Amino acid sequence: MPLLGHDHAVATFMDAAHGGRLHHAWLLTGPGGVGKGSFARLAARRLLAEASGPAFDLPGLDVPATHPITALVEAESHPDLMILERTVDEKSGAQARSITIDQVRGLQRLFATTGSYSSRRIVIIDAVDDLERGGANALLKNLEEPPADSLFLLISHAPGRLLPTIRSRCRTLRFKRLGDDVMTQILQAELPEADAREIAALAGAGERAPGRALAFAGLDIAGLDAAIDRLITEGDPSNSERSALARSLALKTSQPRYEAFLERAPARMALEARNRLGAALEQALALWEQARGLANGAVPLSLDPQATTFTLAGLLAAMAPASTRSR
Repeated sequence: MPLLGHDHAVATFMDAAHGGRLHHAWLLTGPGGVGKGSFARLAARRLLAEASGPAFDLPGLDVPATHPITALVEAESHPDLMILERTVDEKSGAQARSITIDQVRGLQRLFATTGSYSSRRIVIIDAVDDLERGGANALLKNLEEPPADSLFLLISHAPGRLLPTIRSRCRTLRFKRLGDDVMTQILQAELPEADAREIAALAGAGERAPGRALAFAGLDIAGLDAAIDRLITEGDPSNSERSALARSLALKTSQPRYEAFLERAPARMALEARNRLGAALEQALALWEQARGLANGAVPLSLDPQATTFTLAGLLAAMAPASTRSR
C-alpha cells in the first residue's frame, strides 16, 4: 500500500535525492504511528532500486512490484540495508528495553566491504530514541565520519531527548498526524473485514496515527472505552464493574487488551480533568497522577494484571460524581 498523507515529506526527500542534495543522515520526527517507519523502509527500497537498476519511471517512493530489489527489502534480507530495532526474546516474546551498543557496532559489517548491488548502503534505526547511551555515542562516530554513499534514516518520536550532537548532524523531516479521511482510508484498506463501528473506534483511539490505531485492532476498543466511561461517569459502588473488568484482562490471551487499558484509562482521566474546576480539578489531577504512575510501571515491573486492573479501575470510579459513587 502506498504511503498516504505525507506527500510533502516524500516530495522533499525525493527532490533532495534527485537533485544531488541528499544529506547523509535524516531525522524523521513526529508522533508515534504516523508512518515514519513505513516512509523509511519505502525510501530505502526506492533508493536501493534506483541505485542497482534496472531503471523505472514511477512517482514518489513507488517501485515496480517485479523489481528484483522489492522482495529483498520487504523480506529485510537486502545485504546493503540494515534495520536496527529493539530485539524480541524468542521464548518470552518480551521486547528489549533499548537498542544496544553491540547492535550499533554491528553496522561495521555493512561498511566493511563495498555494496552488493550498488555502492549505496542504508541504515534505518527504528527508533533512535531507543538507543542506550553507549549506542548513541557509537552512532555519533558514524554520523561524524559517514562512509561513502551511506544513508542513515533515524526515526524519532521525541527528538528533544536525543544528543544535540546527533540532531545537529541530521536533516530533519517532520511527519504530522493524518486527517480523518486519510485515517479512515488506511484503516479500511488494512482491515477490510472491519465494520464501520470498529473503524470509527480505531480511528478515534489512534489519534490520527494509523500505526497506533492498527495496534488496537481486534481488541474491542469501543467496548473497553465504554467500560472506562461507565466507571468515570457512574462509579462502581458494588465493585462489580471493576471486578468483571479485572477478571477479563487477567488472562494471558488478554495481554494486548490489558496494555491498551493501561494506556487508555489515564488518557481518559486526563480528558475528564479538563472539565473540572477548583477542588474537583485538584482531586481529578491527583487521581490521574496515581493512575499514570501505576499504568506506566505495570508492565516493566511485571505487576499482577488482575490486581492492577482492579486498582486502576477503582481510580477511574473515584472520579465519578459523589452522588453516583454512594448509590
